[in-house]
Amino acid sequence: MSKNLTFNIKSQRLDEHYTPSTNTRITTNFANLARGEHRQSNLRKALNMINNRFNTLANWDNPTADRYSIELEIISVDIALDENSQSFPSIEILKTNIVDNKTNKCIEGIVGNNFSSYVRDYDFSVLLQQHNKDKPQFCIPDNFGELHGKLFQSFVSSNTYKQNFRKPPVICLSVSDNKTYHRTANEHPILGIEYQPNESSLTEQYFKKMGLQVRYFMPANSAAPFALFFFGDLLNDYTNLELISTISTMETFQKIYRPEIYNANATAGKAYKPNLKNADHSLTQIIYDRDERSRLAAEQGKFAEEHFIKPYQSALEQFTTVNI
Repeated sequence: MSKNLTFNIKSQRLDEHYTPSTNTRITTNFANLARGEHRQSNLRKALNMINNRFNTLANWDNPTADRYSIELEIISVDIALDENSQSFPSIEILKTNIVDNKTNKCIEGIVGNNFSSYVRDYDFSVLLQQHNKDKPQFCIPDNFGELHGKLFQSFVSSNTYKQNFRKPPVICLSVSDNKTYHRTANEHPILGIEYQPNESSLTEQYFKKMGLQVRYFMPANSAAPFALFFFGDLLNDYTNLELISTISTMETFQKIYRPEIYNANATAGKAYKPNLKNADHSLTQIIYDRDERSRLAAEQGKFAEEHFIKPYQSALEQFTTVNI
């Protein structure tokens, strides 16, 4: 069946006029900002924060700190298992494009950044919850994340991906509040100080099944490290401007969504344990509904179960046994 798997990519610009499409996961970070009476102001302020952060990090040949601007594209990926099945909205990621206002050139950035997936919602908000419903101790179902991982790897290795993107994706997430991160002696000129966690997390294991490695870095003037998931060699496969495009974009979103960690008034020390109850933080002027996001994740997981997991169960079970 994997040979018949097809992907269809749609692109939509994320700017102050953005309105989420009907297939967009409504818990997706940028979709949350783009609803309600403050939607345009939210988006304008967030994009301004991204540009300011980019120019702060890209400070060479940039004396007035306004040389670059970021343009964002929302990449929505629909999947069809064969010619007889309906397509299903599987993955949504962000692509950065860098505008050099000095040379008037547009430089392709990194695809990935933010990552959302209906199947991941199903795994974490439906399957994992059902599996642990009557168990005295939390445990992980057999083959947890196998289907999602193979779908993602199939997409990245597909001709559709290669025709649209020059390089493999990099996904940037928040650190986990269940772990402690220790500062290392390694420092990158853009990504900053590298941290290492005291143990692996369920998210790390889940992304590993997607074929992704992870490293943790805290850029200059950031409050906490970021989890960067990637294929290949993160530090050598991407240019400085490409890496800055990811950091500036995702740090902005994290300051809005996780201000207790990324807009904290104290910077992470040598041993750092994120705290979502940290009261010593500042809020951005951007309105974001975290309670709504948590509630809707379960609804979207059930949507995936009803429209994708159950209707194609036998074919999906067969797919998970095929080597990518």
